[in-house]
Amino acid sequence: MTQLALIFQNICLLLFNVSFIGGCSTVKHLLVLFRPGDVEMDIEYLYEVVPQLSRVFRITDKIGEGTFSSVYLGEAQITSGKREKFALKHLIPTSHPVRIAAELQCLTVAGGKENVMGVTYCFRKDHHVVIVMPYVEHQAFVDIVGTLSYEEVRQYIYHLLKALKHIHKFGIIHRDIKPTNFLYNRREKKYALVDFGLAQGTPDTQIQLLKVLKAKTQRGDGSAGKCEDTLGKQALVPLPPNKRSPVGHSSTKASAKKPCPSTCMKHGKELMGLCKASRSVFGERNLNSINHNNLTDKIEGHLVKPSKAVEITARKLASSKRRVLSTRGPATSQKPKDVALNPPLTCNCYMTDRICNICLSRKQQVAPRAGTPGFRAPEVLTKCPNQGTAIDMWSAGVILLSLLSSRYPFFKASDDLVALTQIMTIRGSKEMMQAAKKFGKAVVCSRELPQLDLRILCETLRGVHPCEEDSLPTEFQASRHPADTRQDLTDSETQSSQSHTDSIKSTGWSRDGGWDSVPDDMYDLLDKLLDLNPATRITAAMALRHPVFKDISDK
Repeated sequence: MTQLALIFQNICLLLFNVSFIGGCSTVKHLLVLFRPGDVEMDIEYLYEVVPQLSRVFRITDKIGEGTFSSVYLGEAQITSGKREKFALKHLIPTSHPVRIAAELQCLTVAGGKENVMGVTYCFRKDHHVVIVMPYVEHQAFVDIVGTLSYEEVRQYIYHLLKALKHIHKFGIIHRDIKPTNFLYNRREKKYALVDFGLAQGTPDTQIQLLKVLKAKTQRGDGSAGKCEDTLGKQALVPLPPNKRSPVGHSSTKASAKKPCPSTCMKHGKELMGLCKASRSVFGERNLNSINHNNLTDKIEGHLVKPSKAVEITARKLASSKRRVLSTRGPATSQKPKDVALNPPLTCNCYMTDRICNICLSRKQQVAPRAGTPGFRAPEVLTKCPNQGTAIDMWSAGVILLSLLSSRYPFFKASDDLVALTQIMTIRGSKEMMQAAKKFGKAVVCSRELPQLDLRILCETLRGVHPCEEDSLPTEFQASRHPADTRQDLTDSETQSSQSHTDSIKSTGWSRDGGWDSVPDDMYDLLDKLLDLNPATRITAAMALRHPVFKDISDK
């Protein structure tokens, strides 16, 4: 520790001497030398692949990184002589041109107003594209989620709904609504919805390129959304030496992509897509009826290695056919009538919480599931093919749930199945099954989970009524999110968590924040946003007319 302290002291003295001798510009140049090496290499690489940037911008830092892009902070001198900050979004060179053009069209048509980010410039060099947008100084959501007053939360969710209403008016489904994509400047009360890289269009969308994008995915193998999550991510050029393969995600930790067998063809040009690794969910593959022909073809054609259970079932079906044929009369010149077999059989996993080998051998159901884990709607988790703007409203409801309970992230699941279970823990298993049935899915739960009162849940987690904590499920008692429990924490971690809670309470949880008088209207809005049925889920336009916002005027 002593040696490290001396090194730090020498660095401080060096900075002081340089500032005294060479001025502030030298200090800034020296500070760049202490920037992490990988960031410095990324900036140099960006200058190299898009050389025209160096004539306009001075890139100072890397402020964000995702699966399909990296965001840098740059300065440029405008015509008035004033230096202005910009956010430079460098898209990975494997992104499909239609996807890039669709994102740009979303920004140009719908952006620049109503809390939606606009676009200032766009640079292109070969396969590299950099979108330049106004820089919005903002605070990290995780740092302020427990310190916001009730009025700040009300304003926050109002402006988020205002942005959603605006993009939904153009037929844009954002698909990745989360706090890191809704920038918030707490001091200046500014908001900005960003990142349309995963956007999709409704059937009546005004964004023409979103229609083209949807048509390309539908022509892949005749099913909509087959590779829409990551359209056209085939590698075109090598990545820089210090980069990893673009399959990871720093914030969402998405699973690695696997090659998708479907191929889109247009004008003789081949477009290969990649799709995410699939996971089994309730109702995804449990079709519960045996297709005799498909089962026999798969076994005889060696498309699927038959398990013992499949072989036994096939033999039973074959013997059943032989017995039926033996009952026919003597052969005649007339074509014999088809004899109906027994009614379709149900497999062993019918109405259970497991999936048998027969169902596992069936073709997977496909549907768009792009988005960030923890913010995906039930219809996305169950792979419902018909998805609309309601999935953005569900994500807004999850954000409001985090704000009212001071828990972020609220949902933390390892896969879609666990995520669906966590939703049922709050909204109820019976309610989930009924809603899933309405949009054409079957959900089975091994035990009944009651629906929780949202006010009691949020106030208990926030600490307003700690005496009622025993009334919540064990997943929520004194936990940071439903997936974690107090038993998983060590003594030191428990003390650290408690001290963090106490410090947040002293800054934002007290009566000064207005949390002792949250109206019922706010929890009514939360209930409507977290409606399990997308058909009856509240829209952004309806939410803005909710009584909880009756006295808010646009400023």
